[in-house]
Amino acid sequence: MRAVIVDCAIYRDGRRTEGPEDLSDALALARTSRNTFLWIGLHEPNEEEFDRVSSEFGLHPLAVEDALKAHQRPKLEVYDDSLFVVLKPVVYEPESDTVSTGEVMVFVGDCFVVTVRHGEAAPLGAVRRRLEADPDVLRHGPTTVLYAVSDAVVDRYIEVAAELQVDLEELEAAVFAPVGDTRHTAAKIYGFKRQVLEFRRATGPLTTPMAKLAGASVPFVDEHSQPFFRDVDDHLTRANEQVDGLDRLLSDVLSAHLAQTGVRQNDDMRKISAWAAMAAVPTLVAGVYGMNFEHMPELTWKWGYPAAIALMVLVVYGLYRLFKRRGWL
Repeated sequence: MRAVIVDCAIYRDGRRTEGPEDLSDALALARTSRNTFLWIGLHEPNEEEFDRVSSEFGLHPLAVEDALKAHQRPKLEVYDDSLFVVLKPVVYEPESDTVSTGEVMVFVGDCFVVTVRHGEAAPLGAVRRRLEADPDVLRHGPTTVLYAVSDAVVDRYIEVAAELQVDLEELEAAVFAPVGDTRHTAAKIYGFKRQVLEFRRATGPLTTPMAKLAGASVPFVDEHSQPFFRDVDDHLTRANEQVDGLDRLLSDVLSAHLAQTGVRQNDDMRKISAWAAMAAVPTLVAGVYGMNFEHMPELTWKWGYPAAIALMVLVVYGLYRLFKRRGWL
């Protein structure tokens, strides 16, 4: 169990205190002491490792199954003995310009909080340190932990959206650059859209749970915490708007790139057609005079060959000027 327990502590009046190492004794102490709760953090436990925790805290089997399997959508579920919340934190990797997601499951009871983390994209360590540095906030109990975790996850959404906006501006500059290699531009845009889609899967489904926490009486959640969850909900709305804006801009950039590609192809076809037309004139003249007929005009004329060459040069030059004036060359 020690391998998966990241941290376990009892908090009395907002301050971390020493308590029994045994989970049963620690939970009993939290339930019998006033203004006290137990917070245990786990990292990717397996079924056997999580079985003891779930039995001690009386967690619902369906919620336990979700916490073990992960790959869940953000959601809020209320059971008889606890509240179950799924969050999907995101992290931006500047080396590869990709967005990766993790999962954080939060069980909130009358005097306990159990957090289960999957992946590395989770801010729980920083959240715990920040709360422990502010006992006046932490003394409000398990609801404070749920709010702090949600707030940290949603604030990170806004930061990642800003980083993606910078990448999008660089991609726009590359698409609209007058010169450059655009062979892989479409692939880059589609790759960027996949990152935004991954981001949307984390932010979009969280809207309903945050709205419930902000606007309705939810069991195991202090009713005085609603203004704080409304603040988180406002930040989430802003993050969702940023994600929607990124997606729309990407669609516009892709359309502009495809239009530019079509224009370039038309320019190339015009150039090819112009050169082909200029090449056709000498080919025609040379082909006519290359036929082996005995009686042909100018065959016995002394200036016939220079005249034919001059005719070809003049016609090709005239076509070149015409195509250049029309912008085909």
